[in-house]
Amino acid sequence: QVQLAEFGGGSVQTGGSLTLSCAASRRPLRNYAMGWFRQAPGKEREFVAGISVNGGSTDYADSVKGRFTISRDDAKNTVSLQMNSLKPEDTAVYYCNTWSPNRDFWGQGTQVTVSS
Repeated sequence: QVQLAEFGGGSVQTGGSLTLSCAASRRPLRNYAMGWFRQAPGKEREFVAGISVNGGSTDYADSVKGRFTISRDDAKNTVSLQMNSLKPEDTAVYYCNTWSPNRDFWGQGTQVTVSS
């Protein structure tokens, strides 16, 4: 079973940037398509970005296209999310998981707060 931990959240102002990292243990990530998800207060958890095995294909929620970039480093067993031009509506707890989420892989997430 993969154990995932998210890092890099914080508080920024509108227009700022953050880079989130997801570190995996117990199993290598190279065999998994991976994704980032987020959950804002009072809302359902939603898909943010996904990256295929080997990184050849990516996909993004419409709300983050052009601002967020997902990447992976299989040598370091990590997946990252570069977030630029942040908006208050990006405020949420961010999680990584397999692109088709596995309920056993959810970590604690990392909080991102964007103030106006």
